[in-house]
Amino acid sequence: MPRTLRNGRLVTYALVAVFGFLVLDQAAAQSNTNRAEDQSASWAEVQDILNHRCVVCHSCYDAPCQLKLTSPNGLLRGASKQAVYHTERLTDAQPTRLGIDAKTVPEWRALGFFSVLPSSDQNDEDGSLMERHLELGRQEPLDANALLPQELGLALDRQLACPTPREFDAYSASNPKAGMPYAAAPLTEDEYQVLITWAQIGALVPPIAPELSDEVQAQIASWEAFLNSPDHRYQLMSRYIYEHLFLARLHFPGTSPRQFFQLVRSTTPPGSEIEVIATRRPFDDPGASPFYYRIQPFDETIVHKDHLVYAFGPERMARYQQLFLEPDWLVTALPAYGEDEGGNPFSTFAEIPARSRYQFLLDDALFFVRSFIRGPVCHGETAVDVIEDRFWVSFLDPDADLSVTDPRFLADGAAFLELPVGALDGRVLGDLQGLSHENQVKYLEFRQTRYRESTAHKTGFGYDAIWDGGGTNPQALITVFRHFDNASAMTGFHGGIPETAWVIDFPVFERIYYDLVAGYDVFGRVEHQLSTRLYMDELRMESEDTFLFFMPPDIRQAMHDTWYQGTLAELHTYWHRRYVDPSFPTGITFDTDTPKQEFLYELLDRGNGLWAITDPINRCDDPACSDDDQTGLRALANQTGEWVRFFPDASLLLIVTEDGSTDLYSVLHDKAHFNVAFLFNEEDRRDPQADVLSILPGVVGSYPNFFFRVRQDQMDSFVTSAIAVRSQEDWMKFVATFGLRRTSPDFWQTSDQVMALFLANNPVQAGVLDLNRYKDPRPDGNPDNN
Repeated sequence: MPRTLRNGRLVTYALVAVFGFLVLDQAAAQSNTNRAEDQSASWAEVQDILNHRCVVCHSCYDAPCQLKLTSPNGLLRGASKQAVYHTERLTDAQPTRLGIDAKTVPEWRALGFFSVLPSSDQNDEDGSLMERHLELGRQEPLDANALLPQELGLALDRQLACPTPREFDAYSASNPKAGMPYAAAPLTEDEYQVLITWAQIGALVPPIAPELSDEVQAQIASWEAFLNSPDHRYQLMSRYIYEHLFLARLHFPGTSPRQFFQLVRSTTPPGSEIEVIATRRPFDDPGASPFYYRIQPFDETIVHKDHLVYAFGPERMARYQQLFLEPDWLVTALPAYGEDEGGNPFSTFAEIPARSRYQFLLDDALFFVRSFIRGPVCHGETAVDVIEDRFWVSFLDPDADLSVTDPRFLADGAAFLELPVGALDGRVLGDLQGLSHENQVKYLEFRQTRYRESTAHKTGFGYDAIWDGGGTNPQALITVFRHFDNASAMTGFHGGIPETAWVIDFPVFERIYYDLVAGYDVFGRVEHQLSTRLYMDELRMESEDTFLFFMPPDIRQAMHDTWYQGTLAELHTYWHRRYVDPSFPTGITFDTDTPKQEFLYELLDRGNGLWAITDPINRCDDPACSDDDQTGLRALANQTGEWVRFFPDASLLLIVTEDGSTDLYSVLHDKAHFNVAFLFNEEDRRDPQADVLSILPGVVGSYPNFFFRVRQDQMDSFVTSAIAVRSQEDWMKFVATFGLRRTSPDFWQTSDQVMALFLANNPVQAGVLDLNRYKDPRPDGNPDNN
């Protein structure tokens, strides 16, 4: 912005918080009423630019400098020098959850946040931080289609400067290329002028109050009455529901596809303004005063990486009645709150029938598996390096699960099922991991003894021991993809036959949820974070072992050994007391010499249309599949080769068809490993020669690493050029021909098109994709990190 315009702006504006939105101070507003009204009318335009150019990086807990731009309250809160993700933190951090841990600007300032908007409480005569970051990007734009300057780091763990207004001059002098949008193509002139003008006249945001239809208000009232019944059975049921849905985006079917709500605990009863009770975790004590379960509108921009949709209508309430209230059970006394109770949901909710609790999880298995992924952990390799890059998940049928069918199983085994949420109580990591490992060993011994005494040990598990969704629920089969430091999940079996598969029973399902979601504190210190990861290691192995029970006994050990290759991995399994039981028979008669494939295909065949049996791009033995593949992508999918390792973890491919429309595909790099048994040095356990690509229609994942844009008549060239890549130099030529760099003039237009296609194809589930992990391929780059 020219200096004359900057000096001429009204610096007397101040921002204060009133009902969660921004207003001008009274004196400035009085003298500029007409201008303010004009600017109010343009807020929708400002918000649209923020959503498409800023929220793509500034959302969730991994927003740079904690500057979360998904709502006006995030703008008002500002930025902080304190990072949420800190792998060496020795003490618990103060939580800084937007809308929970502080409500007013002074409260946020007391927690170390500083303003990025025009403010009277800091020296911003040269413009607010937002303006100055935008100006810097305008003054020093990046060259179109060029590699980023080396000083512009993209690593998620890079040291962030987060300059305050007083520090900005020195920061900009040292980092002239670090303007906004950071490390990306510049804003258009119109976008820039809209944001700058809006900031200059006070960054006004009009009152924002979601409009709720009479139907929605009636549903909210009905649900709040249901969840707050004084009956003890209702109270325990409601606590169970809340602890499992506190992250959910509740959606009332039949209403607006973009309107969502949250279930919270409030000090105020239904019919009054909600006052959220701020606790670290959902099972923490809400206090001695009465509290109420309330449903509040979700009024932030919808970001895909934390968008967990859960249908919440009359049919759901009827299902809860059927699951929780129709069975005959009594509450002798409501359980206490606190860390010890939260660390063991099997004792906390022992009065609720296990079948009801397990079926509650199974009904929405995809939602809960996604919650393991889209919960508070939206940053960090160690959060997901406990899993393979792609594996298939099924669930033990409730009638085959002793924890459901034997009333004494959980009563006798609950002592061994305590989770490591106690990492906040002052104990050291060694004690915590030793305790959880010791309990896990005891539980495995207990479980093995009980199953040996059961009918299942005489007959073995047959196909009927795998939950089939009741013939109506497609969530009975799930594919999980890992994308290096994040993951995604979808119903059905996708890609080629995976190296590993899981069978999850009720004790595993519940423990994964309380380990990774309900019991995980993103602000906790290193002991808590590592113990969470190490305990998940145990649960992965337990799920793999249950899968092995379905395989022929004589091949189980050999199959297990392929998952844990290497001397250290063998020692790891020995220390964990992993014992592949050859005495447990299988109830399946296999007809082929590939029992894993035969078993998994049979699970698909039982679906009766719930999910696709074949995967025409990645897995199809029918020659007709090649004829049906109009894109030619089948030549790239599920194939090994030197070229595969150059592809990023998750790319989006846009194919422009002859009629001018665009087809969208996800190209996922399934990285092979000799084992996933350890926290560190993953590169030493990689087996890149076994890497393959899985290619699926639509958007898979929340963090695209790269965009490829190809005309339909170029697809043959795209495929042959990809297969011909043998070096980083070849890869750079491929990227230059078919890819879009962060500095491409078409970068933002393509990002907008992807979002439009995503929203059109799935208006309820779609959300803004995160571009923090978008790559900058370099001639000297590591093929594994392109």
